[in-house]
Amino acid sequence: MKERIWVILAGVVVGVLAVLLVVFGNPANMGFCIACFLRDTAGALGLHKAEVVQYIRPEILGLVLGAFIMALARKEFAPRGGASPATRFVLGFCVMVGALMFLGCPLRMLLRIGGGDLNALVGLVGFIAGIGVGVFCLNKGFSLGRAYSLGKGEGLVAPAVNVGLLVLLCALPGLLIFSQSGPGSMRAPILMALAAGLIVGILAQRSRLCTVGGIRDVILFRDPHLLWGAVAIVVVAVIANLIAGFFNLGFEGQPVAHSDGLWNFLGMLLTGFGSVLLGGCPLRQLILSGEGNTDSFMAVCGLVIGAAFCHNFGLASSAEGPSANGPWAVIICLVVVAVIAAVNIRRGKAAA
Repeated sequence: MKERIWVILAGVVVGVLAVLLVVFGNPANMGFCIACFLRDTAGALGLHKAEVVQYIRPEILGLVLGAFIMALARKEFAPRGGASPATRFVLGFCVMVGALMFLGCPLRMLLRIGGGDLNALVGLVGFIAGIGVGVFCLNKGFSLGRAYSLGKGEGLVAPAVNVGLLVLLCALPGLLIFSQSGPGSMRAPILMALAAGLIVGILAQRSRLCTVGGIRDVILFRDPHLLWGAVAIVVVAVIANLIAGFFNLGFEGQPVAHSDGLWNFLGMLLTGFGSVLLGGCPLRQLILSGEGNTDSFMAVCGLVIGAAFCHNFGLASSAEGPSANGPWAVIICLVVVAVIAAVNIRRGKAAA
């Protein structure tokens, strides 16, 4: 019961803070979005040239550093890695391709539902289907191998990178590229965004909040423990959006979203499938990075490079719908993820 309270509390806080961040400047239905914020951060560092999505998002930095602080406080900072890091990089890349087809990570999917965006319900169906495929692979013996204990220095890499980005943002912003229009120009004040990230990072580390884990555990073990966090996010976001006047029920005219049902479905199917193989959603990968997991840090690097690749090569969707080449990228990535699953199922069986 105590652990359930923690995961529900984390969901409530995420829902409230997400809407508050929108009130103070973030794009609508985007108080938190791991995919979008990593994409923006990649743009600020010059990894892509899409001028409307470039800004180092303090929320991302706060999430990792909050998890790091909480892990230290609970004596859970345990550097580890070596479980197929290159494969995790590729999976992270593919997960980002799916997320940018849908225009949001699983967390933003929940927040979009909480804002009345019915396109996100289509995405949710695809997300559940992708998790179901991933669970099938787990049941067949899929494994990326065993992680090993590493030196403290390895585990400190992800927190140190985020401290460095924070220094750049606050002390040397002239070295970065910031959007002057579009979603990248819409941002809450730095201190507020950083504080929100820290709070959520602390609570997500304590509660093990994971949008993929909740559905996966229901399918695998009939255990709804983590699912309560996702439910809390949606319920609180609905209430907060109604109070703030942001709630807009429907398919059309939704902020930073498109209404192509097929590719919303397939984009989130890819995201769900890849995230199960990674062992958690993009939010969970950030939190694990803060705990010293270098495999998760490699997955986050894959997400960042995937975002840059999508925008450099015109694969990301826009409010008008999928790009010309985006659907092909999703199909290719679905094949890649399926191959990774098949190869590692065979390896698991051989090892057994």
